[in-house]
Amino acid sequence: MDDQTSPDAEREAELDALRKFIDDRSRMLVITGAGISTDSGIGDYRDSAGRWKRPRPVSHQDFMASHHWRQRYWGRSQLGYPAFWRAQPNVAHRALARLEGAGKMTALVTQNVDRLHQRAQHRAVIDLHGRLDQVICMDCGGISPRAAVQEWLEAKNPQIQERSFALAPDGDADLEIDFSEIQVPNCEGCGGVLKPHVVFFGDSVDKRLVEEIMTAVEESDGLLVIGSSLMVFSSFRFVRHAHQCAVPIAALNQGATRADELMSLKVARSAKVLERLIPE
Repeated sequence: MDDQTSPDAEREAELDALRKFIDDRSRMLVITGAGISTDSGIGDYRDSAGRWKRPRPVSHQDFMASHHWRQRYWGRSQLGYPAFWRAQPNVAHRALARLEGAGKMTALVTQNVDRLHQRAQHRAVIDLHGRLDQVICMDCGGISPRAAVQEWLEAKNPQIQERSFALAPDGDADLEIDFSEIQVPNCEGCGGVLKPHVVFFGDSVDKRLVEEIMTAVEESDGLLVIGSSLMVFSSFRFVRHAHQCAVPIAALNQGATRADELMSLKVARSAKVLERLIPE
């Protein structure tokens, strides 16, 4: 008789270990990435090895320096944003909201810009990379709703509204056309450059926010990473800091992460297993 543990038994043992990790915490900090929102229909950027699955999105530097890049961004976003904003929280978002309600968490840091945690009634959420439902003027600093910009875009650029396209992550659309006729929204107050209120690639997270999260790491009794490869430094640094502070680290992620060697527990499963681990 073969005495080797079956793959199914190994997977159940991993889940039991993760359940125990969660149950043993009373001041847990959670970091979530794109993998928690894929079951809501929002795509991710990287494969199971942490490599880019698609071309890198527009950088902060290109968006700010080039009218052409702003035309390309807003033209594609005009098509991709409505489906992005129609996405609904999934079982993993709701499970974490229940965990917060049980008093087990101090805060949740999300790399996502979709606000699905908040829409699942999660309260203590830190939007590490901002929120796509707002735009910010890069000249006067004014913040306004993205919904108003969407109406403006559709009214000013009707020629692309019926174009066929494939959805891309974060409200983008896979579409390559001549964008030179796309009209770009500007700030109604000062006429300045409008940008989504998110941290584009090549930009930096606000230092005060980083300090706030570093303090939360130090005050936590465990760090749980869900659905993130941690390939971007903006989130990896918090896991590294947790390791330096001897805070136990666990991850629920289907692929490799940048911090695998720092973790005491790693479970390679979809975030939807949280529904089993955190029952109603």
